[in-house]
Amino acid sequence: MTKADPATPSRPDSELPEPRVYERAEHGISRAAIDDNALKVLYRLREAGYRACLVGGGVRDLLLGREPKDFDVATDATPEQVRGLFRNCRLIGRRFRLAHVLFGREMIEVATFRAPHDDESEDEGQVALSEEGRILRDNRYGTIEQDAVRRDFTINALYYDIEDFSVLDYTGGFEDLRAGELRLIGDDVETRLREDPVRMLRAVRFAAKLGLTIAPEVESGILDLASLMQTVAPARLFDEVIKLFHSGAAVTCLDELERLGLFEPMFPEAAACFADPDVGPERRQFLVESLLNTDKRINEGLGVNPAFLYAAILWAPVQVAAAQRIAADEQEIPAWQQAMAEVLDRQVKTVSIPKRFSLIVREIWELQARLERHRGGRALRLLTHPRFRAGYDFLCLRARAGDADPELCRWWTEIQELDEDAQKAMAGAQGKGVPKGDGKAGAKSKSRRGGRRRRRGRKGGAGASADAGANPESGGGGE
Repeated sequence: MTKADPATPSRPDSELPEPRVYERAEHGISRAAIDDNALKVLYRLREAGYRACLVGGGVRDLLLGREPKDFDVATDATPEQVRGLFRNCRLIGRRFRLAHVLFGREMIEVATFRAPHDDESEDEGQVALSEEGRILRDNRYGTIEQDAVRRDFTINALYYDIEDFSVLDYTGGFEDLRAGELRLIGDDVETRLREDPVRMLRAVRFAAKLGLTIAPEVESGILDLASLMQTVAPARLFDEVIKLFHSGAAVTCLDELERLGLFEPMFPEAAACFADPDVGPERRQFLVESLLNTDKRINEGLGVNPAFLYAAILWAPVQVAAAQRIAADEQEIPAWQQAMAEVLDRQVKTVSIPKRFSLIVREIWELQARLERHRGGRALRLLTHPRFRAGYDFLCLRARAGDADPELCRWWTEIQELDEDAQKAMAGAQGKGVPKGDGKAGAKSKSRRGGRRRRRGRKGGAGASADAGANPESGGGGE
């Protein structure tokens, strides 16, 4: 197989940095700590005559003694050449062409070395920038030296070379890791942030997750250009917000997003609610409690659902919108329903929420009013609701923040721990309206002659569906 020549460098070789090479004894990374499938990709590329390196977050995390979430590979093979080596490979992306090598449910991402983009590029159609300087397409291939200087942060421009097991550092990222500082590559911070405004969010996430300090010049650039978040596609921001708040350091991320002016462009209504001098702190505290709960679950290795996160972020705007409608003499239930719909409709203009999640968000909100009616058969049927656990968890976090009655949370906590007969007694149902077995929530009953009624239901007790092992942030296991 013939290797493709890299694209002509956009700058003279003399201007490209020489790498600082850290030998195996200096960096401490062992192949035993690298994913087996990533090693397979690296070795096959090398055997085919290509240069192959582990790059980015995987190298960074291994140097910090952390377990990497992903192992990404960089090579001088083009995406098409990578696909020729791996039958289990697919090519993705238009803005940034990549090869994904699949091993069952695991995926190793392989990127071709990129060259810096500039106005003098002769590779027409391979690079495109928006009027604001944002990268729209970036498929101009180059050398490893060029690839290093076009990456975002120095700590993400470290390469583990499978040829001799050394770590190559072209931008000073190794020393920045030791110093605990997060720096952008290059001297022109404004240009780097305009190329991709999401780098501002990545700076917050890396600093919070890894305990780094954002370099002063980077922090200043973010403060000046935070409004550029409004130019990022809402669908892309959905993914970035999840990465931020599911990083295990969500509260720190919230603090930094607000301090650097990044939260308001993404969540304008929530930011306005938190800025209210009278009730803003209390409203924000509920979000803080939710994020603390999310951090705890993630750090314990438990699952979380994006719907719960968005329900928490947008709860204050829904409360405000509903209160305004009720004050205008609208009936309470329609007022809440309309407020929920309007807040979600407005939010997707800045950060989109896929329908599969927005439906769960609405269910969590709707359950808050239903959880207040904790008497009789309705209460027992609510225990079987597929989102009960998420709604209950949401209620208890509200109680912790002073937004709901703590006794209500206590009541629902206790009733889940009882058997079916005790639940009936606690709810004061006395058998009236209580479904036999584990009837579906809201299942319709049909009246028959003589007052007899037939119910459809699943086998099992009502308390069984309030499974203590259910994931409260997963919407009761429904997703």
